[in-house]
Parts: sequence; structure tokens; C-alpha cells
Amino acid sequence: MRKMKIQEMKLSGAFEITPTLHVDSRGFLARTYDQDTFNNAKIDRRWVQESWSHTENKFTVRGLHVQFSPYTETKLVSIINGKMMWVIVDVRKGSDTFGEWDSVLLSSEERNSLFVERGFAHGCLSLTDNCDLLLKSDCEFIEGKGTGILWNDPIIDIDWGEMHKKPIISERDDAYPSFNDFIMNYGGI
Repeated sequence: MRKMKIQEMKLSGAFEITPTLHVDSRGFLARTYDQDTFNNAKIDRRWVQESWSHTENKFTVRGLHVQFSPYTETKLVSIINGKMMWVIVDVRKGSDTFGEWDSVLLSSEERNSLFVERGFAHGCLSLTDNCDLLLKSDCEFIEGKGTGILWNDPIIDIDWGEMHKKPIISERDDAYPSFNDFIMNYGGI
């Protein structure tokens, strides 16, 4: 029995995970985490926190958030309801893909997840109303031990798709420094 498909993404350390659905007249069962499967893909972690994130409105942007070492986080992001574009930016010092971004479309129809190693900034854009995500982390989140990068920084040039107006975004996220300022202040993670 195949439990899930694990597909490496463009940036090393990021994987899209799609479960195998076991369907019958009652509905379905889909395994979202399997330690042996993750071990075989060499992406196993010990999860210490799980959070539920709810986004009320379509075209809401969160991020780009990053935690400083030793508080950096490996994350497993799974969608429960709705459709969300999840974006990662490589901010690992010395990485061949430093400053590059990638994204995955997470949807409750696909029931897919995203596994991301430490050293990435994270952001997301809701593509439907009422998006719900589960986020597992291998490090406890500590308030004040991170920063962010401006979500629409022209140096990174993330393609956020078709937004017909300015997104809904918090004042904090909209005021994050540019990527160049992030590099100047921190150099990376």
C-alpha cells in the first residue's frame, strides 16, 4: 500500500507531499505523516509543536517570516480547508540558491502538504475564503527571535499570481525590511 508521494521541489530541502487516498462509500482516509516513509526520504523530524492557522478572507498575505538560529524551524504545512499558495525563500548562508524562491499550491482538493527544512523565509497567500492549515514545527516558536522580509520585494520578485487589488496584510508584515536590508543586517540564517 502506497502511503504518500514525496516530490522534491526546485529548492533543496523542500518537498511537496501528496497522500494516497483510500476511498470507500463512507469517504476517505489519507495518511499525512508516516515516520518510515519520511525516514526513507531522509526528511524525518521530531515535531515539537503543531499550530492551526485560519485565514478568513481570500487574497490575504502572511509573511515573509523567518526565525533566527537556534530557533529556525523545519515545517510541515498541511491544508485542511481551502486553497493557499505557500512561498519559501532560501535565506541559508552559503546556499547555491540563496535569495531564490519557490511555491506550492496547497488545496483541500489535492490534500497535499509541504515539508521545508530550516533556513527558509515563509509566506502565503489565501486563494479562497476560510483557509485552514496545520503547521508542524521541530522547534518551539519564540516571539521576538525572528524577523521578516517584505512580501513584494522587487529583488526576490515573487510571482503572487492574480491579485486584483492590494492584498489584506498586517501592518507588521507590510513594513518588513527589503531583502537587501535583511542581507545587510543579518547576512542570512
